[in-house]
Amino acid sequence: MQRLYDFLRRHPMWVDGFWALFLFGISGVSVSNINGAPDRHGSFAGAMAVSAVLAVVVALRRRLPEKMLVLAAATGVAQLVLNIETTVANFAMLVIIYTVAAVGARWASRFALVGGLCAAALAQVRWPQQHSGVGGDIAIAVFQTVPFALAWVLGDSMRTRRAYFAQLEERAARLEKEREAQSKVAVAAERARIARELHDVVAHNVSVMVVQADGAAYVLDAAPEQAKKALETISSTGRQALAEMRRLLGVLRTGEHQEGGEYVPQPDVEQIEDLVEQCRGSGLPVDFRVEGTPRPLPSGVELTAYRIVQEALTNTRKHGGPNAGASVRLVYFDDGLGLLVEDDGKGAPHELYEEGGADGRGHGLIGMRERIGMVGGTLDAGPRPGGGFRISALLPLKPAH
Repeated sequence: MQRLYDFLRRHPMWVDGFWALFLFGISGVSVSNINGAPDRHGSFAGAMAVSAVLAVVVALRRRLPEKMLVLAAATGVAQLVLNIETTVANFAMLVIIYTVAAVGARWASRFALVGGLCAAALAQVRWPQQHSGVGGDIAIAVFQTVPFALAWVLGDSMRTRRAYFAQLEERAARLEKEREAQSKVAVAAERARIARELHDVVAHNVSVMVVQADGAAYVLDAAPEQAKKALETISSTGRQALAEMRRLLGVLRTGEHQEGGEYVPQPDVEQIEDLVEQCRGSGLPVDFRVEGTPRPLPSGVELTAYRIVQEALTNTRKHGGPNAGASVRLVYFDDGLGLLVEDDGKGAPHELYEEGGADGRGHGLIGMRERIGMVGGTLDAGPRPGGGFRISALLPLKPAH
């Protein structure tokens, strides 16, 4: 049945053609003499001609709605002039009125409404019922006008409904395009900011290598062990710098300009406690805990951890409400650093974190994912079951290759 339904939707002309033939056949039966009764329709040939024309109206109503409306109106006038009484084929007038009201031009829709309201009255005047009286004729005309009015109302309602859904689809498509564009702009801006920050990280590593190399050259003959340790430091620092450089080259773009502002020393994990104290001073209760044994981390990991905690606490201050509290937990694993930032406030819609960030200017989870992706980590963020918001991240201590 579904295949049949899909086929009929793809071939509406075939459906209309079938109903046109069906209507023409039924009309032929209705206008023929049954049991030798005299012909009431003026002439059999005239009635069949009218039926054929109205069948054509049904068959072509979708392709040529305005022209078929004019043809149906002309056929109705011919019936009145030639005294060809109405038959089953005149049902096509209801069909064309509905079609024009739904998909036709506005002038055609108004013309169909006026014609439909007049058709029943004109037919009742031309072929009055015997022994019905004036009141009866008026009642019959009003009763017969109702189907024409309902056909037009149904068609016009369908037109309005289609226009409404088309507008909704257009708006949804436009919003989707705008959201994609904003996401791309957000990602590009965040990558540019990360590139500027990693510039300092790489510069620091290279500076360390230069200092260690100079020291190793100075003590190479007098203290070989110190020179060996300096060379080992150069090796590990160089590997780390190469990893940071690969991530940096992934986001750098030709012709990118700095947006003002001076480079400053980048924050690290140790400064997270200062950040927490700053939040406490602004009135946000924050529980800060460190688990595991703290140890030196790659500069990119430290910077990423600091920025994630900063963004999460900013979200809490902006959207948590007056009585919100937060907790920050740092866990040192053997091969990674875990971050868990939670709050118990009322929170903001998840889409805000995705699209606009906490302050309306940042990039929320977009920026977090970009940062964590740069160091090969994972992020899990979303509302807490009991209220508030949770951000959980795992940052590997060794760069991903």
